Amino acid sequence: MGFSALLPVVNPLGSALVFLGVVGLQPKAVYKSLARQIAINMLLFFFATELVGSYVLSFFGISLPIVQFAGGAVVAAIGWGVLNQPDSDKEKESAGAQATGREDVVEKWSKKTFYPLMFPITAGPGCLVVMLTLGAHAMERDSLAETALAHAGLMLAVVLLSVLVYVCYAAAPQITAKIAPSTAQGIVRVVAFILLCIGVQIAWNGLEALLKPLLQHSK
Repeated sequence: MGFSALLPVVNPLGSALVFLGVVGLQPKAVYKSLARQIAINMLLFFFATELVGSYVLSFFGISLPIVQFAGGAVVAAIGWGVLNQPDSDKEKESAGAQATGREDVVEKWSKKTFYPLMFPITAGPGCLVVMLTLGAHAMERDSLAETALAHAGLMLAVVLLSVLVYVCYAAAPQITAKIAPSTAQGIVRVVAFILLCIGVQIAWNGLEALLKPLLQHSK
């Protein structure tokens, strides 16, 4: 259940195209290095969210609708930025990558493997909400053994998703290798638009949950 619930919101293949659009054209070794760091960050992020996420939100008095609204706004902003990034910027990134060398490019993007490459591009607020929900569901088991097995199954699902993210991100250039540059740019634009829509939808879900009690009270 954890794997099937997280797979659509993580969407490794679709996220790989967004990752490619954000990072730009780089040497293949750069994608592999970044993919490994992103996968590890995602694994640790999900583990921490599943174990202490609900307690952290409770400590700061943050509700899930607020997380949805704020996180959706961030996702929408990133999608908007990629959607409106000029094609010339991609060409400059490609030329810069060839001129500076792999180590400099990896060092530059390594600082961004957690934000924004892992969160919210790979694992956004939707993943956070799903993990918090699954963690709460696992705590509702009848016995300690069943609870432990439920948490172990959820952790196994996270490991499998991290492996999928690494494979898709590392192979991002191969995914678009046989596609013309103009077509690849078009695909990135479409995916960026979808990312924008996803962000707006997540934000709207949070806003709707916040406004519903007020509307019911006004009636």
